[in-house]
Amino acid sequence: MSPVLLRTTLRSSAATYVMPFLLGFVLVALGDDLSAWVTPHYWPSATGSSTFALPFVSAACAATAAWEGARLHRGAVFDQAPVRSPLAITVPVLLPVAVMGTLGMVTALLLSASAADTGWGIPDLGVILISLTVITANTLAGYLIGRTMSGVLAAPLALIAGFFLNAHPSSWSIYWLRHLVGGGLDSCCAADTVLDDRALWSAAVFTVAVCLAATLTIQRQGHVPALAAAVVLAASGFGLAAYIARDLGPEPVQARDTSALVCEGQQPRICLWPEVDDQPLVHREAAKSVDRLRKAGVSMPATLTMAQHPSPGTAKLGIPTNPRLADIPSGVASGLLPEPPTCALNGEPYPAAEAAGPVAAWLYATAGEPSDVVAGRFGPEEARLATAVMKQPRPAQLDWYERNRKALQSCSTPPQLAIAGSPR
Repeated sequence: MSPVLLRTTLRSSAATYVMPFLLGFVLVALGDDLSAWVTPHYWPSATGSSTFALPFVSAACAATAAWEGARLHRGAVFDQAPVRSPLAITVPVLLPVAVMGTLGMVTALLLSASAADTGWGIPDLGVILISLTVITANTLAGYLIGRTMSGVLAAPLALIAGFFLNAHPSSWSIYWLRHLVGGGLDSCCAADTVLDDRALWSAAVFTVAVCLAATLTIQRQGHVPALAAAVVLAASGFGLAAYIARDLGPEPVQARDTSALVCEGQQPRICLWPEVDDQPLVHREAAKSVDRLRKAGVSMPATLTMAQHPSPGTAKLGIPTNPRLADIPSGVASGLLPEPPTCALNGEPYPAAEAAGPVAAWLYATAGEPSDVVAGRFGPEEARLATAVMKQPRPAQLDWYERNRKALQSCSTPPQLAIAGSPR
C-alpha cells in the first residue's frame, strides 16, 4: 500500500474515529473484569483473562466493517469495472478495522498482565492467534453485511449480531458452542491448569473456515457456485470444530504438567509452582503447620504439592501464587479434607454435610490459622465448636476428628459433633 493510499484510508476510515471509543471502553468499562480473576504471575491466566474483551472488540469490528462495506456499496465501486480485484479493493479498507481490533485486544492484555504482575515473559501465543482470527472473521462477516444494505442498518445489525454470537454462547448449556468463538478462554487458568488444546483447535477451525468463506464470497460475489462453495466451507468448518470441542466442559482447561513443579525439603517435601512468591516463607510456614497437625495426631503425607491431582501418598497444598502468611496453614489443612462421596454428588441424602464446616475449622485452627480468620471463613458457630474441641485432651480431639472425617466419606454414617463444652 502506497503512503498516499495509506493516509487516505486512515483519514477516511470509520475505524479511525471508533478506535478511541473502543480503547476507552476497554479501559474504563472492562478494566475491573479484566483484572479481577487473574492468577498472579501466570501468563496463561493473564492472556486468557484478556479474552473477556473479545466479544466487545469483535462486535465493534463487525459494526465498523459493515459501515465500510456499506460505503463501498453506496458508491457502487464494484459496478464500475474496477482495475483491481474485489479483494484488492477490500483489504485496504478493512485493514484499519483489523488494526483497531488488534489494539483493543492489546489494551486488554496489558490490563490483565498488569493486574497479574507477570513481569517479562511471553503471553500464550495460541490465545493471541485465536483472538486475531475471531476479530478477522467478525470483520469480514460485518463487511459482507454492509455490502447488502445501507450503513445505518448494517452497522447496528452487525454490532448486535456480532455481540450476540460471540458473547451469548458462554451462557448456554451447550458447552461446545462457546469454544467455537473462543468463549471459554477467559476462564483460563489457575496455576495448576493450562488450556486444553481442543479449545484452541476448535476455535481456529471454525474462524478460519468463516474467513475463507467470506474471502471467497468477496472475491466472487454474485457467482452462485462461489456462494455455494462458501456455504459448504463454513458449514464444514462448523461441523469439524463442533466435533473437536464436543467433549469439552465450560472451562477448557486441563491439569498442568507437574514437571514444572519445584520440590524441596523432606518430611514434608513441598512442591510449588515457579510462579509462587517468597517460596522460603511458604516452605518454612508449611513445615510449621505440618508439625502442629502431627502433634495433634493427624496423619500427614510425606509430600505436599500444588499439582491439580495429587498422586497417592501426597496431599494438595491449596495456596495462591501470592500467598499471605494466613494462607499457608489453611492451604496445608485444606488438602486433608475428604472429597464428598459420589452418592452426595448424585443428590442422595448426606447427613454428614453439617460436619464439613466444623471439621475443616478444627483442621485450619490446628494448623495455625488465627481464630478470627477461622470464624470469618466458616462462621461463628463452626469456630466456637472447633474452639471447644481444641480445649479437649489430644486423644479426644483426634477421636472426634477421625469419627467425623469418616462420616464425611459416606452417605450412611451420621456425624457425631457433640463434645463436652461444645455448642452442639
